[in-house]
Amino acid sequence: MKDYLNQLSNKVIGAAIELHRDLGAGLLESTYELSLQQELKLRGIESVRQLILPIRYKDLIVPDAYRIDLLVENCFVIELKTVEALLPIHSAQLLTYLRMSDNHLGLLINFHTIRLSDSIKRLVHDLPS
Repeated sequence: MKDYLNQLSNKVIGAAIELHRDLGAGLLESTYELSLQQELKLRGIESVRQLILPIRYKDLIVPDAYRIDLLVENCFVIELKTVEALLPIHSAQLLTYLRMSDNHLGLLINFHTIRLSDSIKRLVHDLPS
């Protein structure tokens, strides 16, 4: 599983870099999200966009507690940003999404940058052997 996730995340990073090279910086997050989903589809990689997931807190169920920007191959999460700089809260957000969705790998990608490879963070939560 670990090797599969590594290979898949490398393919996704390649797709994101190509997308950024073509579109550049300065667009809305939703534009990059839709375009990345299309680029993944063209590469034969399945993804679900804006997946709404519930959380349970004690006796309360919040049905639409959070949305995953992209869930790739039903096994890892992509959180997209278009911000001046990635902050620790963005990593914390992705780690929370990983924990609550029972996924182990996530990519945090900020498209508001000159060089995309400098604005990609790979986060792991409780990855099984």
